[in-house]
Amino acid sequence: MLVSEAWLREWCNPAVDVAGLAQRLTMAGIEIGAVEPVAEVPEQVVVARIASTRPHPDADRLRLCEVQVDADGEPLNIVCGAPNARPGLHVPLARIGARLAGGLHIKKSKIRGQVSEGMLCSAQELGLGEGHAGLFELPDDAPLGMPLRDYLALDDHLIEVELTPNRGDCLSIAGLARELAALTQAPLTAPPMTPVPPASERTVEVRLEAPAACPRYLCRVVEGIDPQAQTPLWLRERLRRAGLRSLGPVVDVTNYVLLELGQPLHAFDLQRVEGAIVVRHGRPDERLQLLNEQTLELAADADQWLLIADTEKPLAAAGIMGGADSAVGDNTCDVLLESAFFAPRAVAGRARRLGMHTDASHRFERGVDPNLQRAAIERATQLLVSLCGGRPGPVVEALSEAHLPQPAPITLRHARIEHVLGASLEHSDVEALLQRLDIRLSTQAPGVWQAQAPSRRFDLACEEDLIEEVARVHGYERLPSVRPTPRANFPAADDNRLSRRRLALALADRGYQEAITYSFVDQRLQALIDPHTPPLELANPLSAELAVMRTSLWPGLLHAYAHNVNRQATRVRLFETGLRFLNADDGLRQDMMLAGLIGGLRHPEQWALTEESVDFFDLKGDVEALLTLTGCADAFSFVAAEHPALHPGQSARLLRDGQPVGWLGRLHPKIEADLKLMPALVFEIELTALTDADTPVYREVSRFPTVRRDLAVLVPQDVSGADLLATARGACAQAPVQDLLLFDVYLGAGVPAGYKSIALGLTLSATERTLTDAEVDQLMARLLQALVDTHQAQLRG
Repeated sequence: MLVSEAWLREWCNPAVDVAGLAQRLTMAGIEIGAVEPVAEVPEQVVVARIASTRPHPDADRLRLCEVQVDADGEPLNIVCGAPNARPGLHVPLARIGARLAGGLHIKKSKIRGQVSEGMLCSAQELGLGEGHAGLFELPDDAPLGMPLRDYLALDDHLIEVELTPNRGDCLSIAGLARELAALTQAPLTAPPMTPVPPASERTVEVRLEAPAACPRYLCRVVEGIDPQAQTPLWLRERLRRAGLRSLGPVVDVTNYVLLELGQPLHAFDLQRVEGAIVVRHGRPDERLQLLNEQTLELAADADQWLLIADTEKPLAAAGIMGGADSAVGDNTCDVLLESAFFAPRAVAGRARRLGMHTDASHRFERGVDPNLQRAAIERATQLLVSLCGGRPGPVVEALSEAHLPQPAPITLRHARIEHVLGASLEHSDVEALLQRLDIRLSTQAPGVWQAQAPSRRFDLACEEDLIEEVARVHGYERLPSVRPTPRANFPAADDNRLSRRRLALALADRGYQEAITYSFVDQRLQALIDPHTPPLELANPLSAELAVMRTSLWPGLLHAYAHNVNRQATRVRLFETGLRFLNADDGLRQDMMLAGLIGGLRHPEQWALTEESVDFFDLKGDVEALLTLTGCADAFSFVAAEHPALHPGQSARLLRDGQPVGWLGRLHPKIEADLKLMPALVFEIELTALTDADTPVYREVSRFPTVRRDLAVLVPQDVSGADLLATARGACAQAPVQDLLLFDVYLGAGVPAGYKSIALGLTLSATERTLTDAEVDQLMARLLQALVDTHQAQLRG
């Protein structure tokens, strides 16, 4: 929000410069993003009047102007190409020697053979606006020769206020002035705002059909305004400094009151309103063309939209934007002013659904003072009648008292203030600080108050909120620095639990980088990854790309992968721990997951290694490293299975004790093509399956020699290595086996069709004696027989 320093000082003028003012607000939590001069207009730019004009003899689009700078001096000859240059017009004149914004140096020159002794300026050339099609037209009473800087009071600063969403009460000059007065104890000097008595009996009936969404609605008819009236320069200039352009006196008045008091207003052309004003929810198949030419088409969710309507049709999207069919125009003579309180929940997110953000929705979503509406409509009437004339009617108010926000009393304890802030403040100081914020206090007991927040402060709901206000107004910088006394309470480590940090370190050791992605994902990407699980849709999404809750961590990792690959990353390894969100019969289920992704080169670039891409077994090896940390890797198994997001021939399901706990595999080629990704491999495992670990047990190291025997067998090609190892472990369960591994798979010459050769390595070592060859031979025979019986294995010759 842009705020004019001069306008703010009309309401509250503390004895500090603009830098001190910004510092005081920032230290109180009202962050000031920037402070800049309003415009760099030099003293040589003055008010002048065009005395006469005539065509340029050698250029059709140029005119020769005689320009009067003072009543008695000689006129200056100026060559000008502006289409609105005409006799009698008061305009800014940049005299010889002036340097304008952008570095333009004004010199005496000849343009197409004609002498030009300066330059008549547009608003854009002076840095005072965007319009450059014509000269900046000044009022007829602008004094000739006066520096434009003095005439427009350009010795001003623009203060950029960056408010947090909880401080909607400061989204106005009045709100910031109240805050500044409380912080500096400077007086609050609001301009006179007297109620305007009715001069007409004309009214419009108001019906509240949605009182919970709109408990208070005020309107007022103003008849007979002058449609030819113009917005005065002072008002246009204040709007410009706030970042708004002038749209005519009626709209300008409503925008001015919004900036001044923080209450959004709207003006309808009364001739386009049929019957009563009805505040209601939308109905299916209704249409409303908005002022920005966008059409709101209501369907099944029509009851989620609050509308302002007449007895025949919708007129406006409440709290967002008015409709084009009832908008004021150049010929409007009768106006209906609207000033209403809309509940934040009735407006929140609706503008974003339309892909827009308006000043009205910005304020209503954060909360507008429910007692401000009458003062705002009176102020708007006062300004409108002074600018355009007209006869105002009585103010009509529709009210549902039961649905207005009712701030609950808050108990505040002096001892709690000292405990939270670490500072001792006198009771009288606490009372004075809070009363400066219009917080009413009554004493319940010694050191205990009951506080009543003002209606504009939606953010004050509990004791800690009031303590924060005490700290803000007292000054955070004035609070002492006190080191808290820690309590040495360290819980005992659980040997049967593997920490998330240990798993993360293991992946980091293997070259992974930890990623943190949004829990909200793109609905289209979610459907590609997990088409069979309907996601939870957000009622108020941040954007269309973040519209649903993730049912898997893969969408976020894929988005991060694409981001890295698009920036020439040739080797990517990412992991993330986070929640997935699944709809269940008993409500929303949230599971903590560990997911990872690899893509690109297997090894970092190096002269001794050839470039090879990662494959399924690289990913499987990383997963097995995690399983080993649990101390019960034998409880896990990999089973070939199909997943809609994974390559049909390169995917597996991870089981623990026969129960599914995760997936791993290569991303489906169709998804890679759709997302324009390099090949990627992913895994996702329930975190609890990895954190439930076995207690480490000491095993004696044998003093006797180890024995290694290898066994190569032929088995049908559909026999998996995991099944073969499981059978081997069962056959050797009672033997002193130190290690059992599958170290070779062979398909080729010497192997019958439909078979494959698998080689197992068995390492044996007893702790009490050296094993004999007969014992080892007996074990190997038992192992071979188990493989023959279970898998039709044949000893390879």
